[in-house]
Amino acid sequence: MKTKKSILLLAVMFFLGITTVNAQQNQRIAYVDSDYILENIPEYSDAQEEINQLSKKWEKEITDIRLEAQELDREYQSESVLLSEDQKRKKKEAITAKRQEAENLRMKYYGPEGELYTKRAELIQPIQEKVYNAINQIALTKNYAFVFDKASGTAMLYCNEKNDISDDVLDEIGNVMQTVRREDRKKN
Repeated sequence: MKTKKSILLLAVMFFLGITTVNAQQNQRIAYVDSDYILENIPEYSDAQEEINQLSKKWEKEITDIRLEAQELDREYQSESVLLSEDQKRKKKEAITAKRQEAENLRMKYYGPEGELYTKRAELIQPIQEKVYNAINQIALTKNYAFVFDKASGTAMLYCNEKNDISDDVLDEIGNVMQTVRREDRKKN
């Protein structure tokens, strides 16, 4: 009786092992290059340009206030011997206030929940969602078990170009938004 149970158990384990191996062999894997995809979507380039312009404008605004603080400090340094203690205190407070104004503005624009973060979410996130949805749609349609991103920090030691579905993703997104035609795309 023990022998029959052992043989039956071995047969079940063998069958499960073959099924698992076959399932693993049938899984399809693909990859995308998200950098390539995004650089071939004109809306993404436009959004990046708008963000860069805003960032330059904000940086100039902050720099101007910092320069004002430096000028106040230079004036204070050159006049300090002639000033009363009360005047010195007021000038130091004005310098500190200007520096704090620059720091507050920097946080307003570049802080964790600043305007840059908000603008980036407003402009870039919808594009990224469309890319993700296109990848999802292709993966489901073509029965891919895994889709990796070549551009991410994940180490890809080897990737066969026949498994690159980046152009398919761009084609899929082209149905929803403007993308560069396949023959005009810039390859990395």
